[in-house]
This record gives sequence, C-alpha cells and structure tokens, in this order.
Amino acid sequence: MVGKQGLNRTFCSPSLLVMRNYPNRIAWSPARPIAALIVLMLMTAPLGACKRLPDEDDLRAETARAYPPASRPVSELAGNQWSTETARDKRGEAEEIMKAAGLETGMTVADIGAGEGYYTVRLAEKVGASGRVLAQDIDEEAIDRLAERVNRESLDNVSIKLGAPDDPRLPENSFDRIFLVHMYHEVREPYAFLSRLRPALLGKTDNQDPGEVIVVDVNRDFSQHGIPPKQLFCEFEAVGYELVGFMERPELGGYFARFRAKGPALAPGDITPCPYQPDKG
Repeated sequence: MVGKQGLNRTFCSPSLLVMRNYPNRIAWSPARPIAALIVLMLMTAPLGACKRLPDEDDLRAETARAYPPASRPVSELAGNQWSTETARDKRGEAEEIMKAAGLETGMTVADIGAGEGYYTVRLAEKVGASGRVLAQDIDEEAIDRLAERVNRESLDNVSIKLGAPDDPRLPENSFDRIFLVHMYHEVREPYAFLSRLRPALLGKTDNQDPGEVIVVDVNRDFSQHGIPPKQLFCEFEAVGYELVGFMERPELGGYFARFRAKGPALAPGDITPCPYQPDKG
C-alpha cells in the first residue's frame, strides 16, 4: 500500500525535469551555443510548472479522512421522492415496515434521509404523543419543505435536523429505532457514517431491548440505486453491528434488515473496509 507520503506527489513539466537531469553534461562554451541556449531557456522556466498531484483524501470530506474510504461505488443522489405516497400506501409499505421493526407507542425514533416526510408523518402517528420522531436530511431545501409539512399537519412530536453526508449528527443514547429507508446506497462515507450513528442507539436495560437500525433498500447494483444485501451486511459488521433480522419484500419495494450494536465501538484505524461485492444473481 502506498503511504500518504507517497501520495503527496509533485508533477513537474518536462522542461524542469530536463533541467534537473542535466547537471554538467552540457558545457557553457562557444562550441555548444545551441545547447547553452537550451539550458538558459530551461533555467528561466516558470516555477509554476510544478503542480502537486491530489491524493485520494483530497477528494473526501476532511471530517471523514480518519475512516477507511468506501471500496465500492456510490449511487448518485436521486432526489427525496422514491415513489408516490399513494402508491406506497397501496402496497402497505410503511405499516408493514413499522410492524417488522417492532415499533411501539412511546418509542423515540429517527428518520434519516427523511426527504418529503413519507415515513416521518407515519412514524409520528405510530409512536403517538408520548413518542418522539427526529427527521433528518442533508438537503436543506428538503428540510425546509418538511418543516412546512410538519407545521401544516401539526406534528408536535416531530423535530427536524440537518445532517452531514458523513455524520447523521444524532444525540447519543437516544433512539429505540433509526430508519434508513432507500438512502444507504447514497452514503459516500459508510464507515464514518455508521460509526457516528452507533452511539445514538439506546443501550439494553432491564426494562428494554437495545436500539436498532432499520434498513430498507433494493437488491440491485449501485448504478440502479440499490445495494446488494451482502455488501450491506459486511459494512455494518465492519463497524461493530450485528444483523438480527432480514426479509426480502419485493412487493414493498425491496428488502428489510435490522441491526444492533455489538461489542465496543471500533476506532477508525481498527475498521477493516469491505471489498466490493456486486450481486451476481
């Protein structure tokens, strides 16, 4: 593996390379006027001819560079409306997913990548007045539209928060369930994101089970806005989660997975990134 020192390379124009590689081979003498002229021209070449080549980290968010980079493709952001709400309700999507997630009245949940609020408003109804919903997105315009909807529908148990691509920015030890619905395949920094998500889950107590992350996605390639389940499982396990439930539900738009935190949190340098595991059918 090439270290960072090796990646911070400098590229020089051929003229400067020639100048550096000709120490005394071309003598300054009347017998070599053309060679002397060439050397003179090279010595006066602008220093700006040297350019630093960017290393891999230059293309990543500075806040994520302590973590391994993704070794697989990342889907382009596709907007916040995955399907119409009417079509999703006809399939019974939200109701089935909330049931499978074990959602109960009074729980505190987060809707990451909330978008236009399809899940947000249904989660708010499900957990009731004694529960709480935190709706998060990285799209400021989507957050503004969702805030208008929350106010319009008087959802008093809903809060809204702007997140970052590599950090959901959730309060620690706060959530019974965290929902990632049709959005994980767009996460560009999976290891930073999942590591920073983990502390937000409630720990197990005598009176309650530990918090869980609920993922709904589609078993297809990233170029088609999905993620193969085995890639999902590997990335969660790499950061210290365990899979506790999985089901294929194509009639609901994909598959459903449940994860819990397992063992101590891993330091960024202790995370082993997953190889790209494309679905081969």
